Amino acid sequence: MAERIKASEKFKRDRVPMKEQDPKERIKNFNEVPYGYSFEEAIKEAQRCLQCKPPACVAGCPADVHVPEFIDKILDEDVEGAFKEIKLTNALPAICGRVCPQEEQCEGACILNKKGKPIAIGRLERFVADWAREKGVVDEPPAEDSNVGKRVAIVGSGPAGLACAADLAKLGYDVAIFEALHKPGGVLVYGIPEFRLPKAIVQYEVDQIKEMGVKIYTDYVIGYIKTVDELVEEYDAVFLANGAGAPSFLHIPGENLNGVYSASEFLTRSNLMRAFDFPNYDTPLNVGKRVVVIGGGNVAMDAVRTAKRLGAEESIIVYRRSRTEMPARAEEIEHAEAEGIQFELLTNPVKILGDDNGNVKGLECIRMELGEPDESGRRRPVPIEGSNFVMDVDNVIVAIGQNANPIVARSATGVETNKWGYFIADENTGKTTHPKVWAGGDIVTGAATVILAVGAGKKAAKSIHETLSQ
Repeated sequence: MAERIKASEKFKRDRVPMKEQDPKERIKNFNEVPYGYSFEEAIKEAQRCLQCKPPACVAGCPADVHVPEFIDKILDEDVEGAFKEIKLTNALPAICGRVCPQEEQCEGACILNKKGKPIAIGRLERFVADWAREKGVVDEPPAEDSNVGKRVAIVGSGPAGLACAADLAKLGYDVAIFEALHKPGGVLVYGIPEFRLPKAIVQYEVDQIKEMGVKIYTDYVIGYIKTVDELVEEYDAVFLANGAGAPSFLHIPGENLNGVYSASEFLTRSNLMRAFDFPNYDTPLNVGKRVVVIGGGNVAMDAVRTAKRLGAEESIIVYRRSRTEMPARAEEIEHAEAEGIQFELLTNPVKILGDDNGNVKGLECIRMELGEPDESGRRRPVPIEGSNFVMDVDNVIVAIGQNANPIVARSATGVETNKWGYFIADENTGKTTHPKVWAGGDIVTGAATVILAVGAGKKAAKSIHETLSQ
């Protein structure tokens, strides 16, 4: 059992850093960048926890993870107990420990923020989940039998669909997930690169959910093979969690040139179709010497860092605001900077230039300055007249957001959508305008975070259970 240190000592201790690959080496491979905590490092970090009552960190977690309890079990050197404590509410701890924006959620609410740095809750969650996987420890809670025979269909196997399926399976429901792609995981497998979230981790946690009795049908496009209306007839409840996978574009001249990608296509070809492992996987992906990625979010960081690893000599972010306004996680921006990614800030593209063969050869941009805040609360970028300039580039990747794919919605009679094509659903329950249909995740909110999707899946599962139990 690890030593419990005094509160005064906890405030003095620094947050335990996580070792990671050297930037000069990692830009040559797709291996995971951070190595994770050792047992000793996890103990040392766990000793900093104040064990607050009530715990503000739990209130900040959409998955309701019992943070103080699992950290206390680490201090007891009972990592298996810590794992089972996490799994009471979160079916995807190894994934969430890696890609959730903890700085805005659980860690953002940590009391230690007032006098230093918060507890590294995400890193501790990752440590526990990785330890359990390496030791072969699984958590198989006994399913209730009172709901046997009640059937729930879930459209999409991303974080919202998986979280909903896991919670319903625990309650004894017969759950079937319908996934359009050939591998389950949704954005976890097609959107997030291997160096940030290894696909073996995703597959492992998906397999654990399948072990609970959840059936997953891949290559199954709801809206074509079967409609939502048909699912409604066959199942007691339907949860729509099909994500927001349609790309957004700039609508500027030259976007149809060869060498222009949407970030979703670029990342899907690299991640899901494993273009990074060509020719072992027959998915060639043309990356030139100078690649520009337009955008400032996590997807833009994923794309620009992927381009660097695929051989781009210069990999450049073009973003119309300053670094302060970038929506990407601070950690992802810092990783990109360490890897030699260039940043053209306060810069907005106006035209993509092509050669006589229809290939990209340049990007015309205009310099910007920040004006008054807009509806997002960030200062609005304003063009500086006469500041246009041209960058020589071989590829342009557009990473400015995602849209709702209409295929599922077209087959869902009575399920209303808003003007952007997202399903209208109650924020607390996931209920839609159809009494047998729930929805959650990016297909309701627009592109957001993994943990918010997990939270939406859990809320829908609770509401579905309450409704079917009446």
